[in-house]
Amino acid sequence: MKGNSTILVTGGAGYVGSHTVVELLNNNYTVIAIDNLVNCYANGNDKPESLKRVEKITGESVTFYNVDIRDREALNRIFKIHKIDSVIHFAALKAVGESVQIPLTYYQNNIAGSSTLFRATVYGNPQFLPITEEHPTGQGCTNPYGKTKYFVEEILKDVCASDPEWKVVLLRYFNPVGAHESGLIGEDPSGTPNNLMPYISQVAVGRREKLQVFGSDYPTSDGTGVRDYIHITDLAIGHLKALERMLQPNYKSWKAYNLGTGRGYSVLEMVKAFSDVSGKQIKYELVGRREGDIAACYADATLAKVELNWTATRDIKAMCKDTWNWQKDESQRFSDFVNHAFPRFHMSYI
Repeated sequence: MKGNSTILVTGGAGYVGSHTVVELLNNNYTVIAIDNLVNCYANGNDKPESLKRVEKITGESVTFYNVDIRDREALNRIFKIHKIDSVIHFAALKAVGESVQIPLTYYQNNIAGSSTLFRATVYGNPQFLPITEEHPTGQGCTNPYGKTKYFVEEILKDVCASDPEWKVVLLRYFNPVGAHESGLIGEDPSGTPNNLMPYISQVAVGRREKLQVFGSDYPTSDGTGVRDYIHITDLAIGHLKALERMLQPNYKSWKAYNLGTGRGYSVLEMVKAFSDVSGKQIKYELVGRREGDIAACYADATLAKVELNWTATRDIKAMCKDTWNWQKDESQRFSDFVNHAFPRFHMSYI
């Protein structure tokens, strides 16, 4: 069906969504993107800036609707207008710390919204490392965000069991970082970043004074938390490979795949790697643990390699290099524009 399929991408203007739309367009899929613009920049009713840049990168057009996935009537209209073959769902809130503070908002958006639409924090505190797809899910989830991911997986499994026409791929990915190699799209939160890499890059470019490292007494090599970081382009390609697998005639029901590198890096290792690439000293301070965090988490992505023909190819140096190219160029290009015209400028983040 490749080349003739129309894919609906929810959260399509966001960080992961916009990079995945690039890969879909580059592989001849037709893309319908929806987003409620809660975490991305758009001037009035215009198409989000991130999708304008996606079109510049690919030379292809994206059909966009400003729609909240909880709006059933709006979704029904879109499905009536377009013959949609598959849905890739990114329209979820995903900040661990924030989910602890406002859990009901996460349950409403991530579960109610996903159920109205009919997507790797389902593992909780790892029982073994590296994590395979056979690792128990839902046991010991340490934050509401992780619970919403688990609940949605269970809903989709039940839907597949009830109707053989349903085909679902559950992608359990780890920590996306980096930016498109063009430097045109990347992650740039408008408020205080909830994720490590954008925070480091903002310190490097001078937008923030220092990085707060949450927890220095974990049972890891240097006491800071360890995570499996994956380049955003590798992750986007993983979605493309999963879609190709799901569209095969012999694919039935549901299957879960880990998308990660299989290698964990501590916070301080990431700080050093970014400093080496950027040539900037990253000032940081060690503070207490953040509620809902765990010591270490990294993937075994063997199944994706075998069944999806996918593996992460970009290393930590490429992750830091592309992040730095995006951050320094974006800050220079938009400094006056942001400060004078749009004080809450926010690009490609979900």
